[in-house]
Amino acid sequence: MANVGPFEYLQQVRAEGAKVVWPTRRETAVTSMMVVIMAIVASIFFLLADQIFSKIIGLLLTLGH
Repeated sequence: MANVGPFEYLQQVRAEGAKVVWPTRRETAVTSMMVVIMAIVASIFFLLADQIFSKIIGLLLTLGH
């Protein structure tokens, strides 16, 4: 790793920051909504799966009595 001074380092950081392609406000909003929707869908799926497994386990445990 090359040894650079603080001024040159800051120039390099600024140059790398200029290369970044930042998302637009619309892209950020759409992506955020997709994350929220997927989190809701996943939570509903796991709620239903938990309820189904709970009923199955309850049924199996009552068969043993």
